[in-house]
Amino acid sequence: MERNHNLVTLGKLLSKTLRHEPEALGIELDSHGWAKVEELLAAINRYYFIDRNMLKEIVATNDKQRFSFDASGSLIRANQGHSVKVDVEFPVATPPEVLYHGTAVQNVEAIEKYGISPRRRLYVHLSKDVETALEVGRRHGKPVLYQVDAQSMVADGYVFYLSVNGVWLTKKVPKEYVSLISK
Repeated sequence: MERNHNLVTLGKLLSKTLRHEPEALGIELDSHGWAKVEELLAAINRYYFIDRNMLKEIVATNDKQRFSFDASGSLIRANQGHSVKVDVEFPVATPPEVLYHGTAVQNVEAIEKYGISPRRRLYVHLSKDVETALEVGRRHGKPVLYQVDAQSMVADGYVFYLSVNGVWLTKKVPKEYVSLISK
């Protein structure tokens, strides 16, 4: 049981480090968000025990598939959700006609006034299905669900990207493309 708890704790630390604060552990990300696995392990081991097998288990079992190794296994990065400036080389993709955004009640006023912004992240995160969007919204209390007219956004020149783990990303969603589904 303790091992699983440690993997959860280590997964959260990994997420914070690879998405937001690599400097907190004294590591550097390259311009595409990659960190050297050996440097990351050494940095984490100053505070918590972790070995390569544990790191592989965290990557393989993360419910949101937040992390990836490169083909050689010597580099690791977060798949999306960065607040640090990196180019994760997302492929431009054509989204489904509609996408969904789950959020918290406290964001409703701003979304209805300005649309959906990335806030501290580099991109707005959108889901292809209602269930995933609601799950995201629940992280902060009672969820609020919005539908995004992705087809119209594409027709108007907005660009979408698809992350490795299936999250749809775009720089912003102006309010004219957003419809409240449930509050």
